[in-house]
Amino acid sequence: MVGVAGALSLDVAAIRAAFPVFGRRVRGRPLVYLDTAASAQMPAAAIEAMVRHQSEGHANVHRGVHTLSYEATEAYDAVRERARRFLNAASADEVIFAHGTTSAINLVARSWGDAHVKRGDEIVVTLLEHHSNFVPWQVLAERTGARLRVAPLLPDGSLDRGAFEALLSDRTRVVAVAHVSNVLGTVLPVRWIADLAHARGAVVVVDGAQSAPHLPVDVQALGCDFFVCSGHKLYGPTGVGVLYGRLSLLQAMAPYETGGGMIERVTIERTTFAPPPGRFEAGTPPILPVVGLGAAIEWLASLDREAIAAHEQALLARATERISEVPGVRVLGTAPGKVSVLSFVMDGVHPHDIGTVLDAEGIAIRAGHHCAQPLMHQLGVPGTARASFGVYNDLDDVDALVSGLQRVREVFA
Repeated sequence: MVGVAGALSLDVAAIRAAFPVFGRRVRGRPLVYLDTAASAQMPAAAIEAMVRHQSEGHANVHRGVHTLSYEATEAYDAVRERARRFLNAASADEVIFAHGTTSAINLVARSWGDAHVKRGDEIVVTLLEHHSNFVPWQVLAERTGARLRVAPLLPDGSLDRGAFEALLSDRTRVVAVAHVSNVLGTVLPVRWIADLAHARGAVVVVDGAQSAPHLPVDVQALGCDFFVCSGHKLYGPTGVGVLYGRLSLLQAMAPYETGGGMIERVTIERTTFAPPPGRFEAGTPPILPVVGLGAAIEWLASLDREAIAAHEQALLARATERISEVPGVRVLGTAPGKVSVLSFVMDGVHPHDIGTVLDAEGIAIRAGHHCAQPLMHQLGVPGTARASFGVYNDLDDVDALVSGLQRVREVFA
């Protein structure tokens, strides 16, 4: 774990100043925002880019010959290249804009899964998965007669590698895993998983919603076939996400949706479809959110990613230590190398009540099952309270959280 003193060399005060939301108060108190794993706040650079586009350059993209359409198209296509660099994809044609992580995974499950997964085949996921990377594969298995197999965890919340490897077989067609758990912060060994899966002839789908904001992502180094992430967790807007797909796979896939914008030629007799990425972006795309996402990625890329990681690790270490000292509080998930997500329970207090009392103190956390009910069942709890840190958090936020939990104890004593 990185030492606090060295990690906090990041100029957090300047970073916080870039976020307008931190100028407001909640319940009469300064906002302490610890719900970044659900949605990160947006820097002014992303907000202003969207306002500027909507005020001065609102137009539909592609095929328009007037100035506004040309400028909008240039802005939209520039974000694709920006996202390519951010993920280190080999080609911008491997970058597809979806409405978010959920829609991107559903696209893969339908366009690739329906064509390749048959009765008797197997799909492997882990117990850590968000419902977005669990339910589409469960439904695909039901639709095709395949079998969904779920890899278990070790007590600290890390993947049971031996059990995972034992699940793979010559019938495995898809391995779908989270890069980082949204509940426990566990970082899965994606490259190791990909090598094992590819040796069995399976494709690898990675849910990167929680990793892209916190870890440098290199899809080529990870060895995955598909990688998805969401704009609103990357300090950008909602309504947009990125799907990376290996180009050879995308070129062989049928479109998920059909209509305008994704065609090559339409006649009365038949339709031929555009090559990727256009093939998978039917209709008017989410132009404004894409512009905001591009500005958010550019803002994030301007920072020292290693310093961000060290800073967030320091916050996680301090919060884990101090929260564990609060009587009745138990931290869930202690895997080594986890990212800045901290789930916990308090004896005799429902997570929703924890969240409500903390909100009265101006502290925003998440409470519930976090769209991970199979994991909650395994943990033996109905839900957890979850504090998640971003680049704008500091040690004062950790202290506020601990003081807030002491207040929870007083209320429910």
